[in-house]
Amino acid sequence: MSHGKLYLVPTTLGGETTKDLIPADVIELIRGLRFFAVEDVKSARRYLRKLDREFPIDDSVFFTLKNNTAPEDLNKMLVPIREGNNVGIISEAGCPGIADPGANLVSLAHQQGLRVGPLVGPSSILLALIGSGFNGQEFTFHGYLPRERKERIRKLREFEISARKTRMTHIFMDTPFRNMHILEDMLNELMDETYICIASDLTIHDESVRTMRVKDWRENAYDLSKIPTMFLIGRLS
Repeated sequence: MSHGKLYLVPTTLGGETTKDLIPADVIELIRGLRFFAVEDVKSARRYLRKLDREFPIDDSVFFTLKNNTAPEDLNKMLVPIREGNNVGIISEAGCPGIADPGANLVSLAHQQGLRVGPLVGPSSILLALIGSGFNGQEFTFHGYLPRERKERIRKLREFEISARKTRMTHIFMDTPFRNMHILEDMLNELMDETYICIASDLTIHDESVRTMRVKDWRENAYDLSKIPTMFLIGRLS
């Protein structure tokens, strides 16, 4: 029996529409899946119904995938693949596998010699990078910054020094309720001439991608406390 494939299923970055965000051929492939590894079953079911109102939810199997999912439970999620079925990983937003527990399942699939297929969809990291005006040839994604303020500030200063000396672009994020802590630390602790890009509500009607110096952001900052946001520190050409 030939094995199935582990697909990395893209979702939207927010909002209610999938129009122009998820390619038609990707939607068609997703419609054929019946096994899913997801962060939240309720939101995954809702997303599948957005793609197809007639999606057979009751005929589908959903595995819950968290950062702390035990290896033996991850292995169970790959059993359908070894039995010839395809499995889709669905993140809470955007493409799975980056700052996301889906990476653990993908890693295990590779270790077992199973096929993996990333599907095309919106990526907040790449959208923020290409919209920032910063160096797109040398960049680093740091994921979530430390919660402890002293360590977080140390990281931000490291990014600032690196961007100034090497033109490396540094990309990072946090949960929406901690966004303002990140912004306040940058505006209070970084140098006036350091450039920051804030990309919020990407692909949504209130989308904003703005790159300014720290001293300019102090006069133009806005409330990010409930908005999905990517932060970047870099240099303009």
